[in-house]
Amino acid sequence: MTSIHRVQVEHYTSPLGIGESSPRLSWRFQGDSRDWVQASYDVRITSSNGQTREYHIGSPNSILEPWPSTPLKSREAVKVEIRSNGSGGDSTEWGGLEVEAGLIDRKDWSAQMISSEEQTLDKPKKPFRVRNVFDISRVGRARLYITAHGLYEAYINGQRIGNEYLSPGWTDYNYHLNYRVFDVTHLLKQGTNVLGAWVGEGWYAGRLGYTGECARNRYGSRPGLFAQLEVDGRVVAATGKGWSWAYGALKSSELYDGEIYNTNGKEGWTDEQGAWQDAEIVDPPKAQLLSAQNPPIRAVETIEPVEIITSSSGKIIVDFGQNFAGIVKLIGEPPSSGQLVLRYAEVLEHGELGVRPLRVCAAIDTIILGGRSAKGYEPKFTSHGFRYAEVTGWDNISTADVVGIVLQSAMERTGHFECSHPLINQLHKNVVYSTISNTISIPTDCPQRDERLGWTGDIQVFTPTLSYLFDSSGFLKDWFKDLYVDQKELNGIVPVVIPNILKSSVANAPFAIWGDVAVITPHDMYQAYGDRQILLDQYESMQLWLEQGVVRDPATGLWSRAIPQLSDWLHPKADPAAPADGPTDNHLVADAWLIHTCRVFSKVSAILGKQEIADRYSKQVETMIESFWDEYITRNGRVISDTQTALASILHFNLFPISASSSSSGRAGKQVFIDRLGELVSADMWKVSTGFAGTPIILHALRDAGLSHHAYRMLQGKTSPSWLSPILLGATTIWERWDSMLADGSINPGEMTSFNHYALGSVASFLHAVVGGLSPLQPGWREILIRPEPGGTINSAKTSFLSPLGMVSCDWHIQNEETLFVTVSVPPNARAKVVLPGGVEEWVGSGKRDYKVKWEKDPRFPPVPPKPVFAKPAPDEWIA
Repeated sequence: MTSIHRVQVEHYTSPLGIGESSPRLSWRFQGDSRDWVQASYDVRITSSNGQTREYHIGSPNSILEPWPSTPLKSREAVKVEIRSNGSGGDSTEWGGLEVEAGLIDRKDWSAQMISSEEQTLDKPKKPFRVRNVFDISRVGRARLYITAHGLYEAYINGQRIGNEYLSPGWTDYNYHLNYRVFDVTHLLKQGTNVLGAWVGEGWYAGRLGYTGECARNRYGSRPGLFAQLEVDGRVVAATGKGWSWAYGALKSSELYDGEIYNTNGKEGWTDEQGAWQDAEIVDPPKAQLLSAQNPPIRAVETIEPVEIITSSSGKIIVDFGQNFAGIVKLIGEPPSSGQLVLRYAEVLEHGELGVRPLRVCAAIDTIILGGRSAKGYEPKFTSHGFRYAEVTGWDNISTADVVGIVLQSAMERTGHFECSHPLINQLHKNVVYSTISNTISIPTDCPQRDERLGWTGDIQVFTPTLSYLFDSSGFLKDWFKDLYVDQKELNGIVPVVIPNILKSSVANAPFAIWGDVAVITPHDMYQAYGDRQILLDQYESMQLWLEQGVVRDPATGLWSRAIPQLSDWLHPKADPAAPADGPTDNHLVADAWLIHTCRVFSKVSAILGKQEIADRYSKQVETMIESFWDEYITRNGRVISDTQTALASILHFNLFPISASSSSSGRAGKQVFIDRLGELVSADMWKVSTGFAGTPIILHALRDAGLSHHAYRMLQGKTSPSWLSPILLGATTIWERWDSMLADGSINPGEMTSFNHYALGSVASFLHAVVGGLSPLQPGWREILIRPEPGGTINSAKTSFLSPLGMVSCDWHIQNEETLFVTVSVPPNARAKVVLPGGVEEWVGSGKRDYKVKWEKDPRFPPVPPKPVFAKPAPDEWIA
């Protein structure tokens, strides 16, 4: 039986307060009907007055279908129901949801931005409360439309509104400001009501940046609230005249440095003699007010401590057993007097809290005791990246007294993976936690130190993994709006961080890989979600990067060598103090990625019907490849940078001139490069000898070149640098460096030493697509490739992905080293190409299928270490 599992408008996680008047519709299926295909669908839209309109559409599509009815007006609510009709004449039951438009036009807002008194520019902004007392004669349908310059936490009649943290998140406040809509009908009462909110500095006025570029007031110096409460469409309370403000129990609350909370201070909304003053009306938002498709930041998990440690110096340290980003909540009753101080870090160094990697980020929460009970306290406007919390002022604390609250933009979890190899399972778990930690409002590089910025290179290489693990469609769609406007400010250059708060010439210089996010990542999103609109929305940005941002050598079309590049950043052999100085020529890497980016842009242009541009860039790619060979490769196929990254880039991006395929050309063919890559990884004893550019592609390059035995050998390597070596040192997230922690328990002396970066976790895309066997063949997973390729010592694996059409899964195991059993599941309205060992290759429709095929172990595995010339190679300790 096929049914509709979920109906969605655009990429919103909630249909309350959407920002589009004609939202596109999608629906996801469930059921195991064999070969079920949609032939048409029916839409039923019922307005609040009971009027119903029905539409019949003859289409097999169920992803982002056009709105069939009249456009919605601001505040308009409708019920949307969809029924899908199969090609065999059967139909699903109706599936639906309530959809309500937000305030679509700026003129719908009557609110004004309000603030407290003006505070000192060079110090943290003290959080403050604002409130409004109002009367209503009756309770009707109530909606709160709310945002802030800074962060807010709102209340009605003393009850917290919603369950969000760090709202409204971080956007470029010069251009975009997200608002939320809450149904607050249940919180109102007839007669007198109080609407109040805490307001903190947040990203708007707080300290942002790192080391020399850390500064306050990036967007403004007056945090403020902008809110409008309506009952049955009538404004009953809007920020502006008649509102008041007061300080309270929060003495400071900073994203980097933590919170100071005084239990003796005020935090309620009732009269306090002399405390409340008239709120000041400040400049209105100059940004576009947007209903966010980015999910709100919420508590997605709670983590209980595993141990209380007393260090050699006598410090009390709570170990949560898992590195994560979020806050600590007090569950037990702390002492009744004194100060309770919580200091956070990701690791211990020789048994003590390892805080040096935090640089100038304090990461300390302080609770001043002696007033109200602090039981139940949790910070409002800060977040920390940590596994350990050093506690001062609570000597008898136990593991039952605190709990960790994991924060994330609450994207739907869509992808899962596990296999027979315990360390690889831990690796995947580490990738998931690093993803969660670095998707708090924007895609960040790290969640702990004085940085936490939206580095473009990190998300560019990680998007395929992110979009498998979580539904990141709305999350990235909103982020890309800021990318484009920040890019235009730099005349086409894509800043290294979005939103762009860095001002140095280095941060705003054009860099390959980082800037290529403008082209590659929208295309990755299109492949994952089938949303052609993202390509249209970002097309000008793509073109702007390639035609104005990239600085080219006019003779070759490649990058100008006058422009420095980061390229294979943080290569294992680079000096910790010089992370860009790896063994691979930086411009070779930059040029390889530029050719790839131009090829992707050609494909995007063709998808959008811009064939002339597509053809021009396709021809340009051919010319650039010729220039690439002239610059970097000898006639016999030797590359000037004889490294894993160089060879993997050439193979993975197919950087071969047409003439190289001809035996009479005198040029080396592809096999020469394949053989050499195999020799290099063997010579390196299958250690990962790649940096930022090479690591995301190395295993895929090996596998695609027919060197899967090398890929699995590298995947399972335990000696640093390798994916498993940090796990053997206790890692529970992905590290920025392979050796962020040295084997002797010391923290790497380099400046770039984070223990929670997701970039190197892009290896999970290999786990999903090759080990697990799932990848899309068509955008939105309408067509799926199911091709598990067992290898190494892994004898079973299973992965699943909740696609836009429904659940896809592949589960396999090897029995008696001779038979491979595979179970696959394809959602309704999709089809899959199943490719298995032994020559099995077939197209199948929806439903569940079981396969049993003959299995033969790859005789090349494990690959043999090269014979030493002068010394015996290091012991082989990799086998699980």
